[in-house]
Amino acid sequence: MLARCYRAKLSAWAALCLLVLCWFYVFPGYRLPRDKDIVDEVLRQGQGPAWRRNQTGVDLLRKLLTDCCDPKRMFAVTKKNSPMGKALWYDGEFYRWHTVNNDTYPLFVQDNPLQLPLKKCAVVGNGGILRHSNCGRDIDKADFVMRCNLPPLSKQYVEDVGTRTHLVTANPSIIEKRFQGLLWSRKAFVDSMKAYGSSYIYMPAFSMSTGTEPSLRAYYALQDSSSNLTMLFAHPEFLHSVGKFWKGHGVHAKRLSTGLFLVSLALGLCDEVTVYGFWPFSVDLDERPVSHHYYDNILPYTWFHAMPEEFVQLWQLHKTGTLRMRVGRCPPQS
Repeated sequence: MLARCYRAKLSAWAALCLLVLCWFYVFPGYRLPRDKDIVDEVLRQGQGPAWRRNQTGVDLLRKLLTDCCDPKRMFAVTKKNSPMGKALWYDGEFYRWHTVNNDTYPLFVQDNPLQLPLKKCAVVGNGGILRHSNCGRDIDKADFVMRCNLPPLSKQYVEDVGTRTHLVTANPSIIEKRFQGLLWSRKAFVDSMKAYGSSYIYMPAFSMSTGTEPSLRAYYALQDSSSNLTMLFAHPEFLHSVGKFWKGHGVHAKRLSTGLFLVSLALGLCDEVTVYGFWPFSVDLDERPVSHHYYDNILPYTWFHAMPEEFVQLWQLHKTGTLRMRVGRCPPQS
């Protein structure tokens, strides 16, 4: 009788410990410093001349990303890595896949179209910290500029975010919400894409099954309009492996942000990486309120991404000289 009671108590304690562990896994924010503490840390570290590039750190992280994720070969779906009949498993769903067929195979590029290695790369997030940053000219000096989720590049933002684009992401949800899934007129979509010149449009067409059709419609809309843009579909194996990589480094989220996917890609392909507009906090370095995006204040679903965790990881890379983060005003151009 006493043995049964002891075992019952032990089982209850084991269950309680498991519940606590699950709680901290699902809600990792409780392990993070407060937003104010992170901002104070950024202020203490500073971002001026004290930053030094660490080539050893750059090489090490590139090797880690190459070993886990092979960005040079796998960042986009190509005819070479995804032949006819290959199953592309959706990285955002369990047990669902798309089999490459006569309809989709012709849409893939032959192989990685980028001229590697890329030299100086700028990864531009959409954070409100970019407002009044005067980083536009600094961004435009990069050899290769990556942007997130079809951001506006209209005249009132040029001084802060620049004009040049070489690769820009487009989530299928944007196609659905902003352009009604391209089920009606496609003119607004095609016209808006002219802001990105002759860049690559990078879409996760095979991340969720619901995103495949909108992505294919976006491809045909550009093709039918003789656009100068080139559509690249993100390879789901690359997205999955990058998510697994950052989970192993302390980012616990249902899904990584588009920005962190792009930074990972840049770290795997570029000699030097500078990151702009990554700031998930409600105040800037002067403790003034800052909008979520530089063009609006629409907040994301808080349960979907773990933006503060991502920032902490990137800030650690900044401190070690592996990449450079700009979170304040850029220095005046000489």
